[in-house]
Amino acid sequence: MPKIKSEKKTRVHGEVVKQGILFNKDFGQHILKNPLIITGMVEKAAILPTDTVLEIGPGTGNLTVKLLEKAKRVVACEVDTRLVGELQKRVCGTPYQSKLEIRVGDALKSELPFFNVCVANIPYQISSPLVFKLLLHRPFFRCAVLMFQREFALRLVAKPGDKLYCRLSVNTQLLARVDLLMKVGKNNFRPPPKVESNVVRIEPRNPPPPINFKEWDGLTRILFVRKNKTLSSIFRQTTVTATIEKNYRINASINNQTLPADFDIKLKITDILEREKITEMRARTMDVDDFIKLLHIFNVEGIHFA
Repeated sequence: MPKIKSEKKTRVHGEVVKQGILFNKDFGQHILKNPLIITGMVEKAAILPTDTVLEIGPGTGNLTVKLLEKAKRVVACEVDTRLVGELQKRVCGTPYQSKLEIRVGDALKSELPFFNVCVANIPYQISSPLVFKLLLHRPFFRCAVLMFQREFALRLVAKPGDKLYCRLSVNTQLLARVDLLMKVGKNNFRPPPKVESNVVRIEPRNPPPPINFKEWDGLTRILFVRKNKTLSSIFRQTTVTATIEKNYRINASINNQTLPADFDIKLKITDILEREKITEMRARTMDVDDFIKLLHIFNVEGIHFA
């Protein structure tokens, strides 16, 4: 008779066995297990005894407990109801129970509470939208200490001319000061992710630059799709100028301005770039101040990107 194959065993870590939890990869659940890194993140956040701390994706509460030791209050946002139950059991009957508020749901889809500091090992697939949700949150928070996939973290801090310099870099640096704090290897998590990680500190600029962020976003989208091309080349492209001309005519109409029959938006843009001596600039080498200056130059001339 043929041998009956035994059921294939899978290696699961002790915490899963103990708690009966299988982590959900769809939620990006990789629990930070190294206590030295957890302590380091809490210390870098410089939490005050009067602070309310926001944590997104608390998991089994390893970081949460350390935050509760330092803060007046911790608000933990968790989408997985199984982990919510584990976190509640972990603090039940301890002095931390009254200091912890757990919000069940997707942090991206709900309004964030008031907080002074954010410390989190976040699901990597929500990194970009979460960063900007935090930076646009009001009132301003003091700082955020966050764990990211390493390449994402390097993009946040990339400078003009760097290979990883992109729209994420310039948009983040417009609104915040960003610093790399520490590298974190895969084996510091369970289950280990496929990528290396970095802890990053983000401090919002308060007040933020006095610009229209929709316009800023429109301009940077156009330029970074073609970040290696010169401004002169980008603004000669029909798809780009068609959108700009549409906005220009709408704004002229709103302001009761009549445009000449032979109005040519390409010619107008070329004149502006040549006058300002910026025809050869490229997005990949422009810093935040360069983009702010360019947006201002265009706006003064009635050219808008939103």
